[in-house]
Amino acid sequence: MSRIRWQQDGVAGVPLNRHIGSVGAVEVGSVAYDGSNRFWIWSTPLQEDAWGYGQTEQAAKAAFEAWLTPWLGNFRDFF
Repeated sequence: MSRIRWQQDGVAGVPLNRHIGSVGAVEVGSVAYDGSNRFWIWSTPLQEDAWGYGQTEQAAKAAFEAWLTPWLGNFRDFF
C-alpha cells in the first residue's frame, strides 16, 4: 500500500485532470493528463529533470512510485 496521498487539484472549485501526491505535508509529485498526447504525465518537485508517463492515471502513479522508491533510497544514510 502506498504512503502517498493523492488529491485531485482544482481551480475555483473546478476539478482538474491533475492529482497532487503528498507524504505528510510534503508534496512529492503530481500526475496530470496531457490531452494532446493522450498520456498521463508524472513529475516531481524533488528532482528537476525527473518525469515519466503512463497510458492511464493509475499507470502514471505506479510509474512515479517505482521511480520514487529507489530515489529515496539514495538518502537512507542521512536518516
